[in-house]
Amino acid sequence: MDINDQIESPFIIKVSFNKLFNEYENLIASDNDYVTTNARRVLKIAEDNPVLREGFSDLTFLDTYKSEINDILHDAFNPLLTRNEIKLATVPFQNHVFKTSERFDSILETVGSDFELKVKNMPLDQSYIIACAIILKACYGYDLNFKRPFFYEIPDANGIMRYYKILYNADFMEINPRENAQPITQEDFDELLDNFENIDLWKEKFPADSYEFKGFIISNIFDVTDDQSISNIKSSLIGEDKRNDESFMEGFYEIFRSLFGFKNLEVGFSIYNQEESTFERVYGVGMNSFLLNNQDALSCGDALCEWSYNRLISEKNYFSVSDVDRAYKHSKGHAPHVKVLHDQGYKSAIFAPIASDEGLMGILEIVSKEPKVLNSINANKLVDVMPFIISAVERSKNDEVNLIEAIIQKECTSIHPSVHWRFEKEARNFIKDELNGKEPTFNKIAFENIYPLYGQIDIKGSSEARNWATKEDLTMQLKTIKRILEKASQQEELPIYDQYIYQIDEFLSGLKNSFQVDSEHQISAFFKDDMESVLGHLSKNRALQSLIEDYYESINDELNVLYHHRKNYDDTIALINREMAALLDQKQVGAQAMYPHYFERFKTDGVEHNMYIGESITKENSFNPIYLYNLRLWQLQVMVEMENAYYQMQSEFPVALDVASMILVFNQPLSISFRMDEKHFDVDGTYNARYEIVKKRVDKAYIKGTTERVTQKGKITIVYSQKEDEREYLRYIQFLQSKKYLDEDVEIVELEDLQAVTGLKALRVSVLYHKDKDDKAFYTYDDLMKEIKS
Repeated sequence: MDINDQIESPFIIKVSFNKLFNEYENLIASDNDYVTTNARRVLKIAEDNPVLREGFSDLTFLDTYKSEINDILHDAFNPLLTRNEIKLATVPFQNHVFKTSERFDSILETVGSDFELKVKNMPLDQSYIIACAIILKACYGYDLNFKRPFFYEIPDANGIMRYYKILYNADFMEINPRENAQPITQEDFDELLDNFENIDLWKEKFPADSYEFKGFIISNIFDVTDDQSISNIKSSLIGEDKRNDESFMEGFYEIFRSLFGFKNLEVGFSIYNQEESTFERVYGVGMNSFLLNNQDALSCGDALCEWSYNRLISEKNYFSVSDVDRAYKHSKGHAPHVKVLHDQGYKSAIFAPIASDEGLMGILEIVSKEPKVLNSINANKLVDVMPFIISAVERSKNDEVNLIEAIIQKECTSIHPSVHWRFEKEARNFIKDELNGKEPTFNKIAFENIYPLYGQIDIKGSSEARNWATKEDLTMQLKTIKRILEKASQQEELPIYDQYIYQIDEFLSGLKNSFQVDSEHQISAFFKDDMESVLGHLSKNRALQSLIEDYYESINDELNVLYHHRKNYDDTIALINREMAALLDQKQVGAQAMYPHYFERFKTDGVEHNMYIGESITKENSFNPIYLYNLRLWQLQVMVEMENAYYQMQSEFPVALDVASMILVFNQPLSISFRMDEKHFDVDGTYNARYEIVKKRVDKAYIKGTTERVTQKGKITIVYSQKEDEREYLRYIQFLQSKKYLDEDVEIVELEDLQAVTGLKALRVSVLYHKDKDDKAFYTYDDLMKEIKS
């Protein structure tokens, strides 16, 4: 078998001992008789076996000349050091080993004959270029400084991974160009410097088999497990949060097992909460805390004894429990940290504080189910490790603070993506001023000359529906108590029962004939102040126990009232808001893709939304009025679609309520600014404030000269003040009529004057509905209701 078979390389490789023989020729002139005699011995082997000097590519020659090779490498592999040194002789760029020290043989013996020895950190896909870099230095004097540390990873007898660093001795190698080699010029070298990954260029400059690589390599190997374990810990802690990576903790275990040198070892963490003086669990896949066991949090006093508390928290020093069983017996089970280890079956442990200059952040917990393997002696191995863990925890805590702030901002003070760039710009200016020693201020965030759009889908008669639900619940609760009191009066004729029954009848009459604002409060106070103690007394009467138990089963535990019809109402409002908001959010994705704009929505008794569009929001010089017109048409179409979606799911709601949709048109650009105190955008200027007044009041406005509200179920209402707005929206209505979104019954009405606002008009048009998503027929609201009920 030839060494060079099936390998693409700029080298033709030959195993040769020529340079070694040359060194021995120099030693013949030595004054030391032993050295001279030994040199002649080696050179005699070379003379008798010229192939060893000339070189060979046939791997079978390594076996043929095994005895001679062992003899000529006798000095390099000194028998006095062979059980201590880890050394081997190999074919260059190959895994063919032909001479090893006894120490190396014993290392491989523990893993068995099936183990494949591979060099780690050797990029096989770059081996051609690495060979070219060696040629550049050896033949042309260009040093690319391409050295990288190379390792063997070999498990020991206990299955613990050991790391061995390889140092190559190439003193006995020689590189010579062959006939097809192309001389490398300075120009060639300069070109190669900027084209490391261009393999075709390297092959052009260094054709395959164009150089002869003749000699052998001696590898001196050193056990660097401790150093590499520390490096691996550092590497594993660098980068993104690994808490959701299932393999991270198992890999972390393996690193610590290599560091401490035994298999039976686990690693855990707990966080120190200084404000509450508790230890808390680290949440993540595979994350454990052996100090907390199955608990999420534990006060420091309940987790540690006084001595261990002072050791970790006050002194910020580690401590070990080398024999848990002995410590448990000695403390009689009263030391919390010993007891929790004993209960989990752990026999030895090390607890190390993760502390910075600012104080304790957490505890590193290393445990084993073998006694005495973890102790105060090998705990010193953590000295070099802890700085990296501390740094990672500090970074993690900072990331967590930032994440918490981001979640609060997103969920509580959301900044829409369309304007986020403006906040980011101000934040960068704030940081820059702070770093330059200036007094930083967060400047006003404002957007000028932008066009507003407002719409709402409002639940009609929501107040009436809630009042009805409240009256029904109160009536049911009063009647139930009345039955209990009537039966109690039959068994025990006390006038007070009759008085309570009279009071209940008065409440029932009031609910039926004149429900007032404070009726609910008065009746709830009656239940709490009078009836609770009465029912408590009557519950001792066996004849009444069943009735009273049924009563309390109908009472909501949290609200302490009968909550049936009101729950149906509240659930309906929540479902309507959730479904309509979700649909609007879904449609917004497409709208933002057409042209970026600011968007926000609110849930009340229905869903309202604001949109602002204009040059100052987009940041780019790209705004055109066509995008405003497009967004207005999109809004009208989506409002129709929301109406349809609502009535298609209305039957699924506990209470059948109606909705009415409205759009407010404001055709003048305005300015908005972010109110830092209220954490939302608001319009600027007195004139612009008129827009906000109209928004708040217009849906309750009446058509001039009538008592009819401008918003009606089954219709889309578009409120405006300018004639050009009317013409614009009539075009949109005609377009949607052609698509069977809207009916033909367009009407134009004038509105009664609002406070400080006059001259408002409205377009109203009926929505065409479908019974479901697959229905091809079109219905007005009245037709739809008839169809649904038929």
